[in-house]
Amino acid sequence: MWIWIAIGAGVLALAHTAPAPFLFDAIAGGRAVWHMPKRSPPTVYLTFDDGPNPTTTPDLLDVLAREQVRATFFLIDRHITDRTAPIVRRMFDEGHAVALHSHTRADMLLSADGFARKLRRAADRIEQVSGRAPCRAFRPHAGWRTWQMYAALTQMDYRLVGWSWMLWDWNWLRERTADSVVHRVGPRASDGDIIVLHDGDEAAPFKDQRHTVDAVARLIPDLRAKGLAFGTVCDTHGSQPFSRLPFPPS
Repeated sequence: MWIWIAIGAGVLALAHTAPAPFLFDAIAGGRAVWHMPKRSPPTVYLTFDDGPNPTTTPDLLDVLAREQVRATFFLIDRHITDRTAPIVRRMFDEGHAVALHSHTRADMLLSADGFARKLRRAADRIEQVSGRAPCRAFRPHAGWRTWQMYAALTQMDYRLVGWSWMLWDWNWLRERTADSVVHRVGPRASDGDIIVLHDGDEAAPFKDQRHTVDAVARLIPDLRAKGLAFGTVCDTHGSQPFSRLPFPPS
């Protein structure tokens, strides 16, 4: 009996915390996005979390502009200030997708209605500072999610966006470096993969994430050499519109 209780507890824990699609995501169906549809040409999706960060994000935008690559930025509401509002406007101006991110696992304690209200406030703030609405995509802090979050996303017609397996930049045992990111992501990325990197830090809004800028400058030519193009997760997902803005394909 205790074995079954332990298995049940493990399944429940993974439903909330797994760094890959699991129970809640399977039930949510198209409300969960962990991989994009295959396209021609084969396309990968660079996504950046925890910004906007005035120490790092402008330099990252410079790299993306030079390489003519569009990406998706998942922004933390409390990091949007008078100082960073111009960065958000630049993201839109340069054709990037802007979506919502959270900075705390405490969101898991909110009801569906409470979480929906929080997301609406964050979306409204982005629209206020930029004049344009974010696309209807949300990524939870560290990927930790609840069924209440999915219920809120259903209310708002948003989707939860995760990432492809092992295509992330964090490492629990070592410091993040450009080398570690390039070596992890470059060989694994393939058509439809969502890559998650960090231009910010949820607890330190001005932390220099130079390794991300350097890694992206190296990754883009490496991935192009593999025949891959670049898109945003807000272009489309299947036949359903995923954005309020008609982004053309990369």
